[in-house]
Amino acid sequence: MDIQDLAVDIPAEGEHAMEGIDFITSGEQYLTFLLANEQYAVDILCVEEIRSWEVPTKIPNAPGYIKGVINMRGVIVPIVDLRLKFKIGEANYQETTVVIVLTYNVNDSSRTIGFVVDAVSDVLNVETNEIQNSPAFGGCVQPQYIDGLINVGKNVVTLLNVEQLQKVEQHAATH
Repeated sequence: MDIQDLAVDIPAEGEHAMEGIDFITSGEQYLTFLLANEQYAVDILCVEEIRSWEVPTKIPNAPGYIKGVINMRGVIVPIVDLRLKFKIGEANYQETTVVIVLTYNVNDSSRTIGFVVDAVSDVLNVETNEIQNSPAFGGCVQPQYIDGLINVGKNVVTLLNVEQLQKVEQHAATH
């Protein structure tokens, strides 16, 4: 067999040689996770990795929802417990508890923070027209953290704004 015979099987530019794989041509993908039996989601392109829960190194005078920091391949990553940040119950670390490490790029810099969640659920494919505005009345999650809502079957998934999640509020140290 010569090289010309093999070249026939190479797909031309723009063709997809992988059959059986569902290519996404439009819309967005979100990683869904659980907090107190409610579903939330973040843009999957911001997900650096998903790690099992490990006790981080404490930071003195940090807000209660900041559990500490971990060393992730030489990068110091703050760990935020979303359940505590959103004030939706006590932190209960179990076998399914994971840390979703998100990196958000803005201008020429990036910020990496880990978020403790109860469990990771699924990857959700969403068309832009499926995203609904969150209602004007309050809830446990402050409006600046919410990008929208998605109906998934009988459930509603809250899309979180990764840029806003990356901002840590000023905290007055207690003496």
